[in-house]
Amino acid sequence: MADFAMTIDGSAAGVGRGFGVVNPATARVFARAPACTADQLDRAMAAAARAQSIWSRADDLRRAVLHEAAGAVLAATGELAALLTAEQGKPRAEAAAEVRAAGAWLRYYADLELARERVTGDPRRIAEVLHRPLGVVVAITPWTAPIALAARAIAPVLRAGNTMVLKPSPYTPLTTLVLGRVLADVLPPGVLNVVSGPEPLGALLVGHPTPRGISFTGSTATGRHVAAAAATRLRRVTLDLGGNDPAILLDDADPEAIADALFWSAFTDNGQGCTAVKRVYVARSRYRATVAALADRARAVRVGNGNQRASQLGPVGTLAQLERAGDLVRDALAAGAVAAAGGVALNRPGYFFAPTILSGASDGMRVVDEEQLGPVLPVIGYRDLDDAVRRANGTGYRLGASVWSADEDRATAVAGRLAAGQVSVNGHPGLVGPDLPVPGREVGGLPTGRCGLCGYTTGQLLSRPAHPAAPRMGNTEGASEPG
Repeated sequence: MADFAMTIDGSAAGVGRGFGVVNPATARVFARAPACTADQLDRAMAAAARAQSIWSRADDLRRAVLHEAAGAVLAATGELAALLTAEQGKPRAEAAAEVRAAGAWLRYYADLELARERVTGDPRRIAEVLHRPLGVVVAITPWTAPIALAARAIAPVLRAGNTMVLKPSPYTPLTTLVLGRVLADVLPPGVLNVVSGPEPLGALLVGHPTPRGISFTGSTATGRHVAAAAATRLRRVTLDLGGNDPAILLDDADPEAIADALFWSAFTDNGQGCTAVKRVYVARSRYRATVAALADRARAVRVGNGNQRASQLGPVGTLAQLERAGDLVRDALAAGAVAAAGGVALNRPGYFFAPTILSGASDGMRVVDEEQLGPVLPVIGYRDLDDAVRRANGTGYRLGASVWSADEDRATAVAGRLAAGQVSVNGHPGLVGPDLPVPGREVGGLPTGRCGLCGYTTGQLLSRPAHPAAPRMGNTEGASEPG
């Protein structure tokens, strides 16, 4: 059984038998990760604070090092992907794609210019808003896509001149711990510190006096606690929280033509993504055909160990999520829904649940109103499109949504009525790219700006003469005072 190390101030720390990590394909502990102590956390924060004063002033170095970091991650794709499949369960090809996405995020930010924003002011002076780093940033990442979401936190934070203390989920700490060791060979000591452990480590990180920013990706309930704790110190917070994304199929949407894309928008990685389709609203005239097309695909999917080349879906990531999927399905069946496909855990070792399509589902059922984060998709019929839009907007989740139709203009008009941060036509939002905002709304989270840096920088207004020879003059009526 392998032991893994944290990275503190560029060095390995905490090697030893801290807590077990379970392979969801076998339901057995296969490795151990260190549990960070209070003293180790203090050391990590102190290292990040020391490194930040130099790192923040070295823009060219930051860009060069982030390029090198991207190359190091990509060079370690085989090792990282194998470990990701072992601790999270997703098929190896998807795990490798996630690692490549992490490298792409690092490379994108290495090339990103920290542009000054010209603003209006006294016409005799130039006023510009500059990006300035916050300082030390804490990042807490989930088990659903641990390596991609770690990179999504690391890249903008480090590019902006901050340093970081990163904590992965205790369900999937290993890939992130190895990522920390890979990047320790590239980054200056203290710039990225990776610690691991169960609670109360997350609470200790958020409550520590050192950080000036908090980046949290995870459940809405935990996000509320993070926001409340950060507010006591008036810290900058970015939150990427839960989703319950609706897909509306208009009455001209051909079920067979869209079934593959719709199915995988819901079931990739067992639906364990915040922007996966989690409920489908279908016009009554197309309802039976849509349920049949989705159920056919659910029954045909090959579910197995992510290390097996034939597997299209692996296990559910945690025992808690396996049990939640079963609870939601049983609740729906008791309320009158029907399992058109699946509906039960598979009788084999590990956390496997049959891909499930629920017909006869309706608003008010937990499986419709709550975020499932599992391989369960309720299909809800509607007769009136206005009513479908109202119901799609009826939860507090506002992360993503989609509209499907043979008439793109008509679908676009309906999309404009959906209250979600990101809405797609004839497709569904996936993981947000590095050049796009994180568009959370309401319980979906607190968004970041277009370049991803806005959550991790503070603005500075710089004012200077518009021309070197311009005389210095006082304010005149109708002109703004230089900032």
